[in-house]
Amino acid sequence: MNAASNSKGGGFDPSRIRRGPIVFALIIGAFVAILNETLLGNALPELVTALNVPYSTIQWLSTAYMLVIGVLVPVTAVLQQWFTTRQMFLSAMLLFLAGTIIAAVAPGFEVLLTGRVIQALGTGLMLPVMMNTILAIYPPENRGGAMGLIGLVIMFAPAIGPTVSGLIMDSLSWRYLFILVIPIAVFSVIFAAVYMRNVSEVTKPKVDVLSIILSTIGFGGVVYGFSKAGAVGWGHNEVIWPIAVGAVALLVFVLRQLKLKEPVMDLRAFKYPMFALVTVLLFVIMMTLFSTMTLLPMFLQGVLFMTAFKSGLTLLPGGIVNGIMAPVSGKLFDKFGPRVLVIPGLIIVALSIFLFTGFDESTSSGYVITIHIILLIGLSMVMMPAQTTGLNQLPRHLYPHGTAILNTLQQVSGAIGTALFISIMSNGQKDYLATSSDPQNPLEMAKGLIEGLNSAFWLGFIIAIIAVVLGLFIRRTKAPEGETRGMGH
Repeated sequence: MNAASNSKGGGFDPSRIRRGPIVFALIIGAFVAILNETLLGNALPELVTALNVPYSTIQWLSTAYMLVIGVLVPVTAVLQQWFTTRQMFLSAMLLFLAGTIIAAVAPGFEVLLTGRVIQALGTGLMLPVMMNTILAIYPPENRGGAMGLIGLVIMFAPAIGPTVSGLIMDSLSWRYLFILVIPIAVFSVIFAAVYMRNVSEVTKPKVDVLSIILSTIGFGGVVYGFSKAGAVGWGHNEVIWPIAVGAVALLVFVLRQLKLKEPVMDLRAFKYPMFALVTVLLFVIMMTLFSTMTLLPMFLQGVLFMTAFKSGLTLLPGGIVNGIMAPVSGKLFDKFGPRVLVIPGLIIVALSIFLFTGFDESTSSGYVITIHIILLIGLSMVMMPAQTTGLNQLPRHLYPHGTAILNTLQQVSGAIGTALFISIMSNGQKDYLATSSDPQNPLEMAKGLIEGLNSAFWLGFIIAIIAVVLGLFIRRTKAPEGETRGMGH
C-alpha cells in the first residue's frame, strides 16, 4: 500500500476485510510472545545451577527482555508508518522464532541471553502492531469486544507462565521452555503469512535519528536503573546514574518531539484529555499489577513454603478467571461505556490489595486464591476498557503513536513498580531481622518476609486509592469530528 492511496482518508475499507483470521493470527502471536515474559521466572533458580552463573547474572534473562521492549516500543510508531502491517507482524514473529531456536540450543549463558534479546525484539514489535491493527479494522463502537480478546491473551498468558514452567521444570530440562514454544511460533508465522492483511497507511515520514537515540538512552536508562534497584538497592551508582541519565535524555526527547513536524512519538496525543487521563491511570495500575505478580510468589514460596510449581498452580485460577472476564468486560464496554466497569473495577482492586496487607504465616492457600481471583476480576474490568476509551478519542493518524505511548509506559511502570515494591519488601525484612535474636532461623526469616511484604502491600493499597480517584473522571469518548476517516492534523 502506498501513500497515494491515502488521499481519500483511511486508505482502505475496513468493512471489506475478513477480521476473524487477522485477529486469530494476532492472538496466537501475542500469546507465545507474552507467555515468554513470565515463562522463565520459575526456572531461574535451576538455570543458576545448570549454567553455573550467579543469581545477579541470571536475572538478566528477565531484565534484558523488559529492557529491549522498553527501548523498542517507542520507535514502533515510526516503523508502522514505514512498513505494512503484514511486514511488521511477520518480521516480529520471525525474530521471535529465531530467538526461541537460539535459546533452545544455547550452549551457555551468553548465547541464551542473545536468544532472549532477539525474542524480545519480536515481542516489542508485535505488541503495538496488534493494538494498532484492532483500532484500524474495528469501528469505535465494536472495539471493546475485540480489545477484550486481546486482553484475554495479555492477561492469561503471563498468568499461566509460572504454572507451565513449573510443570516443565518438574519433569524436563530448561531447554523445553523454548523447544515447546517453537511449533506454536512456526504455526503463527505460517497462519499470518496466509491471512494477515495490510491495514495501516505507509506514509514514510522523515525519521529523526537523534530522537531515536534519545528515546533509547532515556527509556533504556530508566528501565535498567529501576530493574537494578530491586537487586542492589537505591543508593548504588548502577541505579542512580542510569536513572539520572535516562531522565535527562527523556526530557530532551520530549522537548524535541514537541518541536518536530514529524515526531518519532507524537506527544500531541496528550492534547486529548481522556487519552492523557487513561495513560496516567494505566501507569498507576500496571505498577500494582507487576508488583503483586512479583510479591505473591515470594509470599507463597517464602512464607507458606510452597514449591515453585505449587505456587504457580495457586495463582492459576486467578489467571483463568481474568482470561474469561477480559472478553466479557469488552462486550459490556461496547454496550455501556467505561464508567460502569472502570470505577467498580478499581474499587475491587483497591479492596483486594488492602486484604493482601493482612497476609501472614497462618493464611490458607484457599484464601490467597480467592483474593487473587477478586484482584484479577477487578483488573480485567479496568485494563482494556480504559485503554480502549483513551485510544478511541484519538484521530486515526495518532493511533500508532497512542499505542506506542501506552505500551512503552506499561513496560516502564512495570520496571518501576517491581523495583519499588521489592526494595520496600527487602528493607522491611532487613529491619525485622536486625532486631531478631535468631536471624538465621527459617521461621524468623519467614516472619521478616511477612513484615516486608505487608509494607509493600500497604504502598500498593495507597497507589490503588490514587487509581480509584483518577478513575472517577473517566468518560465515554468519540474520535474527533471529521477525523474518523481522514488523516489531517
